[in-house]
Amino acid sequence: MKKVAIVGIRGYSGLELFRIFYYHPEVEVTKIYATSHYGEKLSERFPQLEGLTDLTISEFNEEEIMAECDAVFFATSAGVSQKLALTFIDKNFPVIDLSGDFRLADLEIYNKWYKNTKLKNEYLLSAQYNLADIGQAKANYIANPGCYATATLLALYPLVKNEMIDLDSIIVDAKSGLSGAGKGLSDASHFVNVVNNMSMYKINSHQHIPEIAQQLKIWNSNFQALQFSTSLIPVSRGIFVSSYAKVAADFDFETIKNAYEQVYATKNFVRIRRQMPQLSDVIGTNFCDIGLAYNPVTNVLSVVSVIDNLMKGAAGQAVQNFNQLFGYGSKTVPAPITTSVPRYLATKSEITSLARGTE
Repeated sequence: MKKVAIVGIRGYSGLELFRIFYYHPEVEVTKIYATSHYGEKLSERFPQLEGLTDLTISEFNEEEIMAECDAVFFATSAGVSQKLALTFIDKNFPVIDLSGDFRLADLEIYNKWYKNTKLKNEYLLSAQYNLADIGQAKANYIANPGCYATATLLALYPLVKNEMIDLDSIIVDAKSGLSGAGKGLSDASHFVNVVNNMSMYKINSHQHIPEIAQQLKIWNSNFQALQFSTSLIPVSRGIFVSSYAKVAADFDFETIKNAYEQVYATKNFVRIRRQMPQLSDVIGTNFCDIGLAYNPVTNVLSVVSVIDNLMKGAAGQAVQNFNQLFGYGSKTVPAPITTSVPRYLATKSEITSLARGTE
């Protein structure tokens, strides 16, 4: 039985991690940390957990984690793990980082997008950016991909890898539910500004753009750039990504569909749908659903990918990466089917197994 710690337990992703591990057959959460409410029982802060855990919230303690745990998860906002995780890197202690602090391998690009001038390049290079359904977690510091990046990369992987599209024609229109912004309050996340509304934000400047470009460049060295826009939609959770590109010569739609089916045939958390997927198909699960359509008049391929940003886009994929790192490739990532932000812990009767593991 592996013991893990969660840093950032009070956030949406931290609670999702706790919920998943509550049912993981080989893992126990033994330490939980936050920036406040020290000494308070988790069940007192979140009454829905009463009778399910006696864990208390503690102030971050790296020595305690390394002495008593086998791995630590950082479910924290940007800028936290770059300060708190360096000792773990120095000690080669297993870390799964859900934040964006270590996703980029190039220090110059990192400084441009994350406005950081202190982190040493050696620390960035020590982390492995791992899209769990494509790669294999090997390094002891795993940088979990962002939610937009996960949905976009899974949608584009067969096309870019096999040069089935004109690489300079990629346009991505990505939309997110409100929980993607975390629990921090702002005018943009105020209920009266979000409900019955839709708005674009961070045009050409979203921090997930460089990690998407970085990975696409690894898959195909001819890739240069993509057009990427983000919008906020009035739902609590979910990512809806529409990707468009010109189909390359010598490829037809049937060949492209077959390529997707072959690439993801053994990936149990990626489903190629016969119809265009919708958010309600994946909310509360660790699935990424993908649908395809082709316009022969414009020669444009449309790819729709949908995920739950708190599961496949955060905690669910983090557990996939953990399972890979510790050899639990055949273990399940359970998840209840629910349309709410994680304000409760589902009973076992509500758990729907996502079957067959992470490979």
